[in-house]
Amino acid sequence: MTQGVPGGAGPIPAIAGIGLRGPHQAHFLHDRPAAGWLEAHSENYFAADGIAAAALERIRADYPLSLHGVGLSLGSVDPLDAGHLDKLARLVERIEPGLVSEHLSWGSVDGRHLNDLLPLPYTGEALAHVALRMEQVQDRLGRQILIENVSSYLEFKGSTMTEWEFLVEAASRSGAGILLDVNNIYVNSKNHGFEPDDYIEAIPTTVVGEIHLAGHTVQRFDEHEILVDTHNALVCEEVWNLYDAAIARFGRTPTLIEWDSELPPVDTLLAEAARAEQVMAKYDERAA
Repeated sequence: MTQGVPGGAGPIPAIAGIGLRGPHQAHFLHDRPAAGWLEAHSENYFAADGIAAAALERIRADYPLSLHGVGLSLGSVDPLDAGHLDKLARLVERIEPGLVSEHLSWGSVDGRHLNDLLPLPYTGEALAHVALRMEQVQDRLGRQILIENVSSYLEFKGSTMTEWEFLVEAASRSGAGILLDVNNIYVNSKNHGFEPDDYIEAIPTTVVGEIHLAGHTVQRFDEHEILVDTHNALVCEEVWNLYDAAIARFGRTPTLIEWDSELPPVDTLLAEAARAEQVMAKYDERAA
């Protein structure tokens, strides 16, 4: 049994953790590898009497745990899915996660759900709509949530503000915090032609409750290329450099290594988390 694993109670520590995925669940149940904390996709554990939720409860006893949603569709004009929200509320009550997060996106229309996290138009109307829905979610859960910036491949011509202005204002109006996905910032900067450092500098230092790091894929066609947020590779050097700038600005922040397909061994994820720890430790030394 690996020693030095943090206990499960309490908030998410300001250290690096990794995403908990199904193929690795038994490893965490039986071998307890020394991950700083774990993050699970909420929807995978909605079956209250299922094996998965029971296993997550056992893992929660040994590791700090956050819940990360992918299906609430905060930006849709459909009414909030009350059944989905009730299931999330029951899971939150059962697991008592250190953090709860969702994406600042939409993915349903007329009751039909898409397998995508689609961006919103960055307009005042969309802002008022999504901020109200975020308030409703927080009221139902009885706690603050974090909202995550998403990757995108097209932009709306009607947008009247930048992505980062929209993100910050949505958090401010609703009282939510921000889950800052550094890989998504880099992906969007290349796809849409802005400076990623400008994005980092625009985020207030007090609102970031978590950071995500992940790998992406470069797809080329003709003379062009597009970056796709595939979560199936190591974090690239450019994203590590941007993460360095983020930690320089925000200080020590709970940081998650995301990997969702073509899963490597847990040790690969732990090595990526260790590199994130090295970045944070560098700024610990400067602040001392």
